[in-house]
Amino acid sequence: MSPSPTAPNSLPALFRRAENLAPVRCAMVHPCDHASLEGIIAAAQHQLVIPVLIGPKAKIEAVAAEHGFDISGFELIDEPFSHAAAERAALMAAHGEVEALMKGSLHTDELMHAVLRERSLRTKRRMSHVFHFDLPAYDKPILITDAALNILPSLQDKADITQNAIDVAHILGVAEPKVAILAAVETVSPEMQSTIDAAALCKMADRKQITGALLDGPLAFDNAISPKAVKIKGIESKVAGQADILVVPDLEAGNMLAKQLEYFGAADSAGIVVGARVPIALTSRSDATDTRLASMLLVQLVAHHYRQNPP
Repeated sequence: MSPSPTAPNSLPALFRRAENLAPVRCAMVHPCDHASLEGIIAAAQHQLVIPVLIGPKAKIEAVAAEHGFDISGFELIDEPFSHAAAERAALMAAHGEVEALMKGSLHTDELMHAVLRERSLRTKRRMSHVFHFDLPAYDKPILITDAALNILPSLQDKADITQNAIDVAHILGVAEPKVAILAAVETVSPEMQSTIDAAALCKMADRKQITGALLDGPLAFDNAISPKAVKIKGIESKVAGQADILVVPDLEAGNMLAKQLEYFGAADSAGIVVGARVPIALTSRSDATDTRLASMLLVQLVAHHYRQNPP
C-alpha cells in the first residue's frame, strides 16, 4: 500500500515495503480504551489489517461511542474479560482464523500466556520482541532485541533472540545484517557474564548455529554504533560502528535503552513479537497512534512473509 496523505512521517521505508500488500486479518485483543481503538482503526484505514475486535462488546461499543469512532464495519466477538479475550484470540490464531494478534488494554502477560498455552502456536524457537527504530543521529534503521519479553535470557535464549531479529531484518530487506552483541565493555571478562555470552554467540555464528548475519561482540554501545569510537579504540570489525541489530544482555538494559532512544533520541519506533506462528504487536499504553500504526506495518510485513515461509 502507498502511504495516504494522513500517514505519519515516521518510518516511511516501512510504508514503501508494504506497498501493494493486502491487509491481514488481525485479532485486536481487549480494545477497551481510546488508544487501542484509535490504533486499530488507523491500521484499517491504511489497509494494513482487517480488524477482529475481541472483548466485552458493550464496553468496546461504549468507548467507541464516547470518542466518535465508527466500528460498525468491524467484526466484534463478545468475550467478558481480558483473559477470555486473549484465549479466544490465541485459539483463532491456532486455527488459522487470524494471521496476527495485537495487544489492546490488557497486560502483556495475559496475552502471552494465552499464546503459550496454544501449543500449536509455538515454534522451535523462543519468542522474543524486536524494536525497530529510526533515529535522526543514525544513518539507517536499527533493531533492538529483546527489550520487552525475556527478562534474563540464557545463552540458548539469546541465540533464538538473535536469530529472530536476523529474520526480521531479512524481511525488511537487509540481506546480511550486522549484529552487535552488547555489553558494558568490548573485551571478554570472566566477571561479566554478558561478555562471555557475547563471545559464545559469535562462535555459534561461526559454527552456523546462528545464520544469515555478521556477528561481533562483546561491544559496548558506542563501539556498536559510532565509527569514531571504533577508530579511537582500535577495534577491527565488520560490525562495530555500523550495526543493524543490537542484542542487549537482558530486558532491563534493553528497555532502558529503547526508552532513552525514544524520549531523548527523538526516535520513531515500532515493535513486534516473533518466534510464534503469527506475529504479535505488543504496544504500550503510552504509545501514540503513529507508533501503533508502525507496529502494524511490521505485523503486516511479517504475516505476508509467513504465508510463503511458515515459521
